[in-house]
Amino acid sequence: MPIDAAKALAAEPRSGELSWDQKDVQLYHLGIGAGVPATDPDELRYTLESRLHVLPSFATVAGAGRPGVISGLSMPGVEVDLARVLHGGQELTVHRPIPVEGTATATGRIAAVYDKGKAAVLVMRTEVADADGPLWTSDAQIFVRGEGGWGGDRGPSGRLDPPDGEPDRIVERPVREDQALLYRLSGDLNPLHADPEFAKLAGFERPILHGLCTYGMTLKAVVDTLLGGDVTRVRSYATRFAGVVYPGETLRIRMWRQQDAVRVAVSAVEREDAPVLADTIVQHT
Repeated sequence: MPIDAAKALAAEPRSGELSWDQKDVQLYHLGIGAGVPATDPDELRYTLESRLHVLPSFATVAGAGRPGVISGLSMPGVEVDLARVLHGGQELTVHRPIPVEGTATATGRIAAVYDKGKAAVLVMRTEVADADGPLWTSDAQIFVRGEGGWGGDRGPSGRLDPPDGEPDRIVERPVREDQALLYRLSGDLNPLHADPEFAKLAGFERPILHGLCTYGMTLKAVVDTLLGGDVTRVRSYATRFAGVVYPGETLRIRMWRQQDAVRVAVSAVEREDAPVLADTIVQHT
């Protein structure tokens, strides 16, 4: 079997050093659509070094995003065809505000392996800490089609009950035609997001936006709309990737206030509100 669950779970964690500076933070923020309008004081917190704060989702690309999903596929006990792999979901827990510049140690391991019948799910956990202690923990859910069915633990469903009532806020965020080209400079150079011929071979009409770019755009919308623009209020952020986004489309972001949390649903306006992010929740102070 290409996935040996016992071997993957027993493997020694892998550690490596991450480092980033203000330019990495600014580039990431620009890659998720910050800076419009360019002179807006609220936007300058994402783009101007003298006012800079760090959106917590920057953690997904800090140090060029490694270790991450791809590193999970090279762990002992895991031998799979990349064509069968989907990034199914992402969860981030922030232990304290991310500094504008930093050096930290990232330790990655397979935290869980689930048997979903027609697919296997790997949970790649990355824990990041600097000299002052833990910074963040991220879990990437990696779906591997065709690798289930060995009788293992199915794991949690991950599906949330729909939020009650109408959304408290609905905002729309345009995705620029060059959004994926800019975002990929933060570390994810997968040609699926830039090369039309490669995208067609993968079954898409044209290059698609990175799921983690949509993830960042959505968190920024929640912070700016319901959290007073204060990135330090975010405690955790989880989502399930439910569909693709094409550059040039518009994201419709629906938000429901809950106690110490915001429930979110994201869809693509131009494709009849096709779901993009589902089971999404931002926990906050």
